[in-house]
Amino acid sequence: MKKSRSMNQAPSNPNSNGAPSGGAGNAVGGAAPAPASSSPGGMSPTFSPLYQQIKALITQSLQSGEWKPGELIPSEVELAGRYKVSQGTVRKAIDELAAENLVVRRQGKGTFVASHNEARAHFRFLKLMPDEGIPHQPGHDYLEVKRIRAAAEVARLLDLKSGDAVVYIKRLMTFDGAPTILEELWLPGQLFKGLTAERLAEYKGPMYGLFESEFGTRMIRASEKIRAVAADAGAAQYLKVTEGTPLLCVDRVSFTYGDKAVELRRGLYLTAQHHYQNELS
Repeated sequence: MKKSRSMNQAPSNPNSNGAPSGGAGNAVGGAAPAPASSSPGGMSPTFSPLYQQIKALITQSLQSGEWKPGELIPSEVELAGRYKVSQGTVRKAIDELAAENLVVRRQGKGTFVASHNEARAHFRFLKLMPDEGIPHQPGHDYLEVKRIRAAAEVARLLDLKSGDAVVYIKRLMTFDGAPTILEELWLPGQLFKGLTAERLAEYKGPMYGLFESEFGTRMIRASEKIRAVAADAGAAQYLKVTEGTPLLCVDRVSFTYGDKAVELRRGLYLTAQHHYQNELS
């Protein structure tokens, strides 16, 4: 079993397998050509179905902030009139957006922009579940929050230049008072100006909710790499275990609209009374 790496090292690059959000013009007609792909016989165009064009336009409005997290978006009938397409085409586009957790349908109320301040969104990214009992919000103890220059690997994974400013956060997460997760985060300094230890400590909701509401950055998806490691002396001290205790190391890169990487995170998870749960669909 590997020793847990120094908490000052950047995570290695998790495989990125999500497709970037597509763009579209204001006028919607038939299927529009996407970028051409090469083949042995030369260039052959590919085409985007009409509902995919509508999905791209709705995503564009979400990204621009026309509809804020938690807000009701126009009805399918209104969107059909806006884009001059059938209601069925709009419904298919919204079906995909709902499946990707960008919007939430509420029976009898309409479709809302998804928000990280909802409990269901929080547990979408926090995958550590108790072996017994129901999942609940952990406690947070912020150990370090500072602006530093990005090391080469951090810069590469966040698509920054080496030496660019990043916000570095180190925190300990507890469940029922027991230290369970030791985390490090790296965030682009330009996007997260003004993020301080005091602001993090006083915010009562999930961290992604703060990023969304105060910094206009919504985490859409994440790519993770998971491996077993042995606790080094530093991790053992924070998690109150003996050196060499098995831990789960989770390296994550989180992305916002347009498939832009906006967070790098490494977590060391103690799984004596918890397990990592992921549902595949």
